[in-house]
Amino acid sequence: MTYGDSGRRPDGAASILHVRCAPALPEEGYRAVLDLLREFSPVVQAVPPRAALVQARGAQRYFGADAERIAWLVRLRAMARLGTDLRIGVAETWAVAATASDRVAGPGGILIVPEGAADTFLAPLPVEALHGIGPQQAEALRTYGLHTIGAVAAIPPGVVERILGRRAGRLAAERARGTDPRPVSPEDLPPSAGVTHRFTRHELDGPAARAELLDLVVRLGAMLRGRRQVARSLSLTLRFTGGARWEKTRRLPEPSAHDEDLRTLAYRLMDSAGLQRARLAGIGLRAEDLTGAERVAQQLSLDPMRASHLTAEAAVDRVNARFGSGAVRPAATFRKAS
Repeated sequence: MTYGDSGRRPDGAASILHVRCAPALPEEGYRAVLDLLREFSPVVQAVPPRAALVQARGAQRYFGADAERIAWLVRLRAMARLGTDLRIGVAETWAVAATASDRVAGPGGILIVPEGAADTFLAPLPVEALHGIGPQQAEALRTYGLHTIGAVAAIPPGVVERILGRRAGRLAAERARGTDPRPVSPEDLPPSAGVTHRFTRHELDGPAARAELLDLVVRLGAMLRGRRQVARSLSLTLRFTGGARWEKTRRLPEPSAHDEDLRTLAYRLMDSAGLQRARLAGIGLRAEDLTGAERVAQQLSLDPMRASHLTAEAAVDRVNARFGSGAVRPAATFRKAS
């Protein structure tokens, strides 16, 4: 499907493909889709958990076909080889292509936004459809009567910045106008990051094990924030005496590197293990499906308590950066040294 006036087909300017896989596709299937996309272009950027960007400009020259034709070839090969359908948006910029792929009806299909048609495509869409806008940000914009992307584009960028904050407002104002200078960068699935602890003696004390888990959360959160990454899921591994092992992974409600979010999910994972005086030999916590923090929309926090926690967390990071890791940490973790 081509979006635009008079059915005009897109030319080479609309060359960025944003590809969405089915949410239920397992990771190995997602990796297979990434491999398939690299058959068409060397510039493929994984966007976990189940999306990818393709710069198809070179592929258009190589195959002698426009972006729409390339998108159809990708989709047909995915169905024929992998048995999975894809939703593909094609546009001049990353944000418009991502918005287009999200507007495809059904489990698969293609939506093309031709050169110069971004404003016409975006204007009537609800504000929450804009790529990078979260639910709380959309609600804040609607509170001020900004219900469509076109309404956001029509007001001065400074007004949007006052509503959403300087950085988030600037990005929203730019993307509402179809502007997104981010290039597509060749990038595979982000690596994971993990921390572990081996007990010096077999641990039977549940509170002591939970305190150790809290210490791992703090270390892992500081590591992610230092790398400017966020996690989409956490994996907890428990090792028992005798070599037995238990492992479970759950997704975070929102991508995050904040201690509060990581701790909540880590404790839920520990609770799901149903430990009853189990003899623990070691414990490990791994953040998975990592992505750059700058690629994730910063949700507007309406909770003053959470805002205070985030402010305190940033202050602790600064102190630890100056005086050494662990200079400031939760009181519960000090029991290990007693």
